[in-house]
Amino acid sequence: MGTLARLKLVGGNIVREVIKNKVLFLMLLPVIVYFVIFHYAVMPGAYVAFVDYKLNKGIFGSNFIGLKNFEFLVQNGDLWNITKNTLLYNIVFLALGNIIQIVFAIMLSEISGKWFKKISQSVILLPNFISMVIVGVFAYNIFNFNSGFINTMLTGMGLDRYEFYSDPGIWKYIIVAFKIWAGTGYGMIVYLATITGINHDLYEAAYMDGATTWQRIRYMTLPILKPTFILLLLFGMGGILKGSFDLFYNLIGTNSVLYPQTDIIDTYVFRSLVGQFNFSMGAAVGFYQSLFGLILVLVVNFIVRKVEPDSALF
Repeated sequence: MGTLARLKLVGGNIVREVIKNKVLFLMLLPVIVYFVIFHYAVMPGAYVAFVDYKLNKGIFGSNFIGLKNFEFLVQNGDLWNITKNTLLYNIVFLALGNIIQIVFAIMLSEISGKWFKKISQSVILLPNFISMVIVGVFAYNIFNFNSGFINTMLTGMGLDRYEFYSDPGIWKYIIVAFKIWAGTGYGMIVYLATITGINHDLYEAAYMDGATTWQRIRYMTLPILKPTFILLLLFGMGGILKGSFDLFYNLIGTNSVLYPQTDIIDTYVFRSLVGQFNFSMGAAVGFYQSLFGLILVLVVNFIVRKVEPDSALF
């Protein structure tokens, strides 16, 4: 069969699939339009990272300057530190976040009380909707030296105050704690939806065979959740160099004492470029983050395909 014949066959199959599932494709249409407009149509704009962008010349009319826009990232010698911080924070967010989300999803799925389950689910999900500006104010009122909640407690017990905002080491734990607190509810819903979709006949059969609750979780729930975990892990890898700017900036602000442990690419770039309106340098950073994320996704997907072929993206 020639190439043209194969293309016609594939095209015919796609048309038949669309006609057969036209309602499903109609429901997908808004998402497809969104991705085409905001993710694919803007891709040529990445070229701005390699030009000296001038508003009156446009992206493709501006002078090509190669990698010059990337120089500010390496000039100060901070590239390794901010890349390392961004990478390590996101690895912890991904790994620890998913584990805690799975634990909470399983716990809620095992609760029989309908109202207790709904209230618990709402309470866990609520932090996802709280602005990080409020979280920053919340954190300041807990950790500030003079009138913070913890230092007030310490002085009330006759102990010395602790200077949280002068200790970079402790903030990596505080940032992770706030991130996990804010994101657990949303991720838990994804895993809870997967558990809800499991055929309950399987659990009943296991119960009749004498399986304990732990054995049902260990040998049924967790293996079924594995593809979802791998899928979310791969999606998370794509943005692993894109830190949670709102979280870091609202917790740390401009406290340079904490930068060695808390400075990530997004906060570094914000401080470096704020007020300059340099689109080319901003695009250069975005290109660096996207390229790193793409390489990471390809590597992890390659490993997943070797270990668990059915769970790989491609």
